[in-house]
Amino acid sequence: MSTLEIRRVAIVGAGSIGVAFAVVFARAGWPVRLFDPDAARRDAALGEIAQRLNELARFGLLDETVDAVAARVQMTTSVETAVAGADLVQECAPERVDVKRALFAQFDAAAPATAIFASASSALTASTFVGDLPGRHRCVIAHPGNPPYLIPVIEIVPAPFTASHVTERTMQLFRDAGLQPVLVSKEVEGFVFNRLQGAVLREAYCLVRDGVATVEDIDTVMRDGLGLRWSVIGPFETVDLNTRGGITSHAQKMGPAYERMGAERGQHDPWTPELVGKVAKARRAVVPLEQWEERVAWRDRALMALARHRKSAVSGSDS
Repeated sequence: MSTLEIRRVAIVGAGSIGVAFAVVFARAGWPVRLFDPDAARRDAALGEIAQRLNELARFGLLDETVDAVAARVQMTTSVETAVAGADLVQECAPERVDVKRALFAQFDAAAPATAIFASASSALTASTFVGDLPGRHRCVIAHPGNPPYLIPVIEIVPAPFTASHVTERTMQLFRDAGLQPVLVSKEVEGFVFNRLQGAVLREAYCLVRDGVATVEDIDTVMRDGLGLRWSVIGPFETVDLNTRGGITSHAQKMGPAYERMGAERGQHDPWTPELVGKVAKARRAVVPLEQWEERVAWRDRALMALARHRKSAVSGSDS
């Protein structure tokens, strides 16, 4: 099946992520069947989808009318009805092994043989709940940022038994839906998104516990400091551009301090020369050192544009 033919989507679970995924796929022009075992969620979900679409339209982020996009989403009353004829089944159920295991067994029994089964799991790997499933080869994790219609990154995490063509089709599917898939090459709890987020949260909690800073001040450092840069460039490029000589120079100057900070928290993960070399090689392939000054200037212009936007947004809210 060509990736261009993958257009019918079933979403099982109509909580916040299920509703958000419905917006993503319907905005991409694809028919969506949505199911939730809770009748109250089934009653509320379509209205929530319309509300989110109206907000997107208000900010100029819809290419069609709200009614045209909303009309693509159909609420169903059973898993079997939702997954019938689906090319992709996107599971958005609670983070429980027993719940996911039971749902994926239903998918495997009722969905077409060519359907991909994707879980929006935030931390559980596919191996923990579909390892014994007959159709386990077509199962994969597709963990989104929240909400995915505004945060486009989505982590695609195959299990060791996931067929390579399923992984490739899943990556292309989400690209076609307007998201930015990232392949996570090994099954690790929390994947990349929540491991990075978890590292920040663990330190933030420790700083509050130890009386170093208040909750409000830590949020300020992230929002008005690190977060500003990270909304333009990632942590590796940040330190690469912060130090003349690039990331190798940064590691030489700051690596010992970061190693001591980690040891203080009981974590000993030194930046070995081999590891730094691997990261530096990746950075130099993107930005050679002779282009470092140019890229620093680009970063500053990007931050200026962001500062201008934040200033105008604040001014607009006061008017």
